[in-house]
Amino acid sequence: MKAIVINEFGGPEVLKIVNLDTPSISTNQLLIRVEATSVNFADIQTRQGTYHAAGKPPIIPGLDAAGIIEAVGSDVKGFKVGQRVIAFPKTGSYSEYITADENLTFAIPNNVDFRTAAASPVVAFTAYKLLADVGRVQPGETVLIHAAAGGVGTTAIQLAKILGASCVIGIVGSENKVSTAIEAGADHVICYEKDEFAPKVNELTNGKGADVILDSISGKVTEKSLDCLAMYGRLVNFGNASGDFGQFITKDLHASCRAVLGFSLGTTRNNRPELLREPAKWLMSYLAEGRLNMKVGKSFKMEEAAEAHRLVESRKSTGKVLLEMNK
Repeated sequence: MKAIVINEFGGPEVLKIVNLDTPSISTNQLLIRVEATSVNFADIQTRQGTYHAAGKPPIIPGLDAAGIIEAVGSDVKGFKVGQRVIAFPKTGSYSEYITADENLTFAIPNNVDFRTAAASPVVAFTAYKLLADVGRVQPGETVLIHAAAGGVGTTAIQLAKILGASCVIGIVGSENKVSTAIEAGADHVICYEKDEFAPKVNELTNGKGADVILDSISGKVTEKSLDCLAMYGRLVNFGNASGDFGQFITKDLHASCRAVLGFSLGTTRNNRPELLREPAKWLMSYLAEGRLNMKVGKSFKMEEAAEAHRLVESRKSTGKVLLEMNK
């Protein structure tokens, strides 16, 4: 089989296509022929050697995939050969074949195509957990989403509305991303190139602030987010794309009954995979019903993985970027 392998950390040029043996499966695993896989910012960090779960080269990057089951282990009960699935693989997804544990594999509804399915696992599972379980969004609340034009951002905007938020405010880094966040359903979009976001959020909420804030940027963005977090609000950090680390003063939390929370989908997949079963049920039904629309910004051939990385790393992409194996 063909796969993209990182033999040394570095720039996009270290992504090389190599021929490898098709992997074997254990009794509780499935062998899946990959149709498409998404490109996530964690893949950039893996390539650079800065992702916390990257390991050491040689590495096949990639966190999720959509494809068709080619073989099932003897202990697998819920799947069969030929079934269409999404999965979080054991050892990377930039590959023609992957292996995945049964409890990290989920059936694709019949009316959902592979592109939509491949765009959904990391961003949709992350967004759902951030909003429903960690941020505990309640009907009528205001949700603020940083990086609102990206894969998680455009998905979280939609899910916030599905879960009952009355107002969703998106923050984007450039004017050309405003329309993407609006198309996803944001009620207001703030471009931090033009405006300081915290005063603007407070103005939009009549001084109350946002009840739930999703922050994948960290650093100064986290610190400024506390300036527009409502009483009893929840700030959920799930990344540090800025490369910096924010700080806060403890009394700014307890006096206002506010909370700063953290979430990692990777940690959850590795340590508490059972926590993804319930989100999968809801997310697959939302996709099947057309209530959740996955925004695919651009797709590339497997051989164009370096180009895909350059696009994501430039922060000029919107929606999800995909690698399609049969494109």
